[in-house]
Amino acid sequence: MIEVGKIQELKVLRISPNGAYLGPMDEVDAGAERSRDNDILLPKNQLPEGIKVGMGVDVFVYLDSEDRMIATRKTPKVVIGKMAALKVVQTTNIGAFLDWGLEKDLFLPYKEQVGKVVDGGTVFVALYVDKTGRLCATMKTYKHLRTDSPYKLNDRVRGTVCSINRELGAFVAVEDKYQGLIPNKELYG
Repeated sequence: MIEVGKIQELKVLRISPNGAYLGPMDEVDAGAERSRDNDILLPKNQLPEGIKVGMGVDVFVYLDSEDRMIATRKTPKVVIGKMAALKVVQTTNIGAFLDWGLEKDLFLPYKEQVGKVVDGGTVFVALYVDKTGRLCATMKTYKHLRTDSPYKLNDRVRGTVCSINRELGAFVAVEDKYQGLIPNKELYG
């Protein structure tokens, strides 16, 4: 299954003047009977040297400006399940656009913003798929963090403060992936 917002290995199904069309690695080629509706384009300028039909290639899948799935070999600054600090390229009355390292900027809807977002500033965000299937950013990151941390008591880790609760302490994104809390007594002690 192909997942938008993640880096995954896809199989080259055919090569055309526009680039290579990709599909799931486990897909069986049924020749002329096979539907090409769900094939994903990896543009010509992204093709690795020596690419051939049947090869696997690691790509990031997202939607282009016409809402079609497209692949890239570029690694974005944020993927589903991770978080990152991204630069604000432009703010509008419906949201902001962030530089995530791909041709198309990432949309941060106004309703997903926390605090003031300014052009040229940096925001800490998670990536999610909205109800229309598009990738968007959210500053409400804590709900996107995992709870199955592999860390034990006294392990040293890096974290980013997501929010502060005056009664509890600072909620932290540990390694930009797991939920953490710095209790008030340790935060201000």
